Amino acid sequence: GQLGDGTNIEKHTPITISNLSNVKQVSAGRDFTVALLNDGTVKACGENNDGQLGDGTDRGRNTPVVVSGLSNVKQISAGGSHTVALLNDGTAKAWGYNCYGQLGDGTTTDKHAPTTVVNLSNIKQIDAGHYHTVALLNDGTAKAWGSNSFFFTPGGQLGDGTSIDRYIPVTVSNLSNGEQISAGNFHTVALLNDGTIKAWGYNSGGQLGDGTTTTKLIPITIIV
Repeated sequence: GQLGDGTNIEKHTPITISNLSNVKQVSAGRDFTVALLNDGTVKACGENNDGQLGDGTDRGRNTPVVVSGLSNVKQISAGGSHTVALLNDGTAKAWGYNCYGQLGDGTTTDKHAPTTVVNLSNIKQIDAGHYHTVALLNDGTAKAWGSNSFFFTPGGQLGDGTSIDRYIPVTVSNLSNGEQISAGNFHTVALLNDGTIKAWGYNSGGQLGDGTTTTKLIPITIIV
């Protein structure tokens, strides 16, 4: 039901999502979709086994439902099976799958409704990866939390110089002057205000762009 048209039938051409208007931003997760409305509330549809729709249940929805108790939202991002929201006051909420601490609330317990990301404020932008989450702060630095491995091998996608999963936000090492940040499955990239790019994390396919396939635990410069 991630297409939100009231069915569970695949569509090979675009269709309109049911009962959804005044949308400001949209984000697609693995098997679900979230939409930020102009009034600062959020709706979601699709798979909900881990609470990623944030409606207080684990029931899948094929039309959009309101995310519980959430308002004054500025930006949203859907990850593998979790969702994060940046609020107008610079703090963040998160909900859904939390096995690796990707909700940033200090636990590994799934949440079916929004919970506050702890020890985090002054956020400029937020992004959800597969099992981790990253936030760019107004001062150009970044925080990250959640999975820091590629299953049973080091991943480094949190960029703190370790491969230890983190249940609360930690500072990304050696990163400043950030302008934008993006979380992949097991790596992260950041655009700096001078137009250069930093990357860190799992690198088996060369996704860090540094000319190697070696995983990096702290940010390195992409070779363009």
